[in-house]
Amino acid sequence: MPPHRPGADGFGALAGVRVIEVGQMIAGPFAGHLLADHGANVIKVESHDGDVMRGWGAQYKGLGLYWPAISRNKRSVTLDLRTTRGQSLLRALAATADVLIENFRPGTMEAWGLGPSELWQANPRLIVVRVSGYGQTGPYSKRAGFGAIGEAMGGIRYLTGEPGRLPVRMGISLGDALAATQGVIGVLLALYARVAGRAAGQMVDVAIYEAVWAYMESTIGDYDKLGLVREPTGARLAGVAPSSVYPTADGIWVLIAANRDTVFRRLAVAMGSPDLAWDPQYQTHEARGRHQNELDDLITRWSIGEDSSELLKTLDEHGVPAGRIYTAADIAKDPHYQAREMIVHVRNDLIEEDVAVPGIVPKLSSTPGLVRTGGPLLGEHNVEVFVEELGIPMPEYEDLVRSRII
Repeated sequence: MPPHRPGADGFGALAGVRVIEVGQMIAGPFAGHLLADHGANVIKVESHDGDVMRGWGAQYKGLGLYWPAISRNKRSVTLDLRTTRGQSLLRALAATADVLIENFRPGTMEAWGLGPSELWQANPRLIVVRVSGYGQTGPYSKRAGFGAIGEAMGGIRYLTGEPGRLPVRMGISLGDALAATQGVIGVLLALYARVAGRAAGQMVDVAIYEAVWAYMESTIGDYDKLGLVREPTGARLAGVAPSSVYPTADGIWVLIAANRDTVFRRLAVAMGSPDLAWDPQYQTHEARGRHQNELDDLITRWSIGEDSSELLKTLDEHGVPAGRIYTAADIAKDPHYQAREMIVHVRNDLIEEDVAVPGIVPKLSSTPGLVRTGGPLLGEHNVEVFVEELGIPMPEYEDLVRSRII
């Protein structure tokens, strides 16, 4: 008999925490998926058209393949929040919950009579997570703000790309994911404050640009004290060497990070040039930063003559951090990903097949999370939630369905 896995029967770290997720696309729902991964009971409220993420990404048999990743472990109900009865039902749901997550433009929930003050009347212990482009206050708060705009205002777009070229985006919705992660941190802090008796319900106000800005290191200090505006540096960081990508004989790019003095000495030995570590131009971190171009040229002349697998083996034997630049194809067959259960295959009922999604992060030793379901069908849990849990009589429920409230 296989060992019991905590989380499989609702024993994850957040088991018993009930979450109402309102909104669509990425920033709010990504937070919901992170909570659901660790056992929270997440009820996703959708319009009759459904979350647009159901159709986003590469398509397979009518399924947008981002959907199973961002909606896994959730239940779906439909509700028309533009109607008085729909708004009343959301308030009833919120009254049963610990957390409500929304990512509408500021003012939308208030216009529906669903702002925090109204929700707290029914449930003073409710934690309301509000993810928006610019936050709930300030002169820009009412502006529309997607993740890409937050990345631009937060400063990361300016630093991404090659010097002198157009700023580029990463191939993922980074701003949304960072905001969602900060929202989850806010939920955990608010839950702890509630348990400790320091607060009842409270609002978690997450601005996407601020979530990005929080990761921008010393860029403002550089400007404040030195008038220095950090510039894009492509594959490397200015003054940090060697730490870049290098070509190999078989066309595979390998990233080598040997900027620490002791590690650089090991790299020099691996290159067959131990004296390089004691050359005044490269002996210290500061010196290598000043001669970054020359050093990268030296390493390139060495790496391009080596097969990538042999190069990585040599670097590993010498204790030099290095790795190839992975694609999804590389990840799919990597034994470390498999050993760490970082690729999970989960059933999606729309296509009646398993779909690969990222595994659980972080890993808890006693209460690990679990990917249980591969994304709900639209309104799949309407009866379960509204009739069985909220106690709406079946005749009333059927009337709400006929009226397209549910």
